[in-house]
Amino acid sequence: MKLLLISNSTMPGEPYLDYPKKEIRNFLGENKVNALFIPYAAVTFSFDLYESKVEERFAEIGHHITSIHHFSDPVEAVLNAEAIVVGGGNTWQLVRMMHDNRLMEAIRSKIEQGTPYIGWSAGSNVACPTLQTTNDMPVIDPKGFNCMGLVPFQINPHYLDTNPEGHGGETREQRIEEFLEVNPEITVVGLREGTMLKLENNSLRMIGNRNARIFKKGTSPKELSSTDSFDFLLNC
Repeated sequence: MKLLLISNSTMPGEPYLDYPKKEIRNFLGENKVNALFIPYAAVTFSFDLYESKVEERFAEIGHHITSIHHFSDPVEAVLNAEAIVVGGGNTWQLVRMMHDNRLMEAIRSKIEQGTPYIGWSAGSNVACPTLQTTNDMPVIDPKGFNCMGLVPFQINPHYLDTNPEGHGGETREQRIEEFLEVNPEITVVGLREGTMLKLENNSLRMIGNRNARIFKKGTSPKELSSTDSFDFLLNC
């Protein structure tokens, strides 16, 4: 499989999808690709607007996207896709619409055949076994927590080490510890902003200047950098 799982779309003060665009270009290769875009995580803006934002950045790097909402048969669109791109937003709505349109199995099968997959934020969440480590509010019944399971571990995108000043609620680490208490067999990757996981040639590595924080029940969290191997996560 070929996966590029990005923590976040945009860094403060930068245009949308600007920081990961070079890695997206390298991932897709030199030959022009017209990828199928899944905009379902958009809640407060239209799928047309989302498509336009993503297409603008992809065109800069010599590639293009077409949103799935233009196709009368979403499953057929997946089967014919050169690459699949799943945007961020609300993971609960994304999962609901993927279930409604019978895309979980269709996309998983397509990616297992070697079609490149790119996701950021919610798009990274749905590559995991479940949506249970998303940060998003459950705005809709997702019709089940199960996702595609393209990787055997969970990702917590936008991972933060501490709460903002004045916030008295649980830290992200405490929330992940709650998840591990109920799901002790699962490993969680806290993926900080500005970083991404790339799976290619059966090897998993992290790209970015910040560390990833790895959580496993019964062990202390550990920090891994882009120079470390992440291959062990493929067998966790």
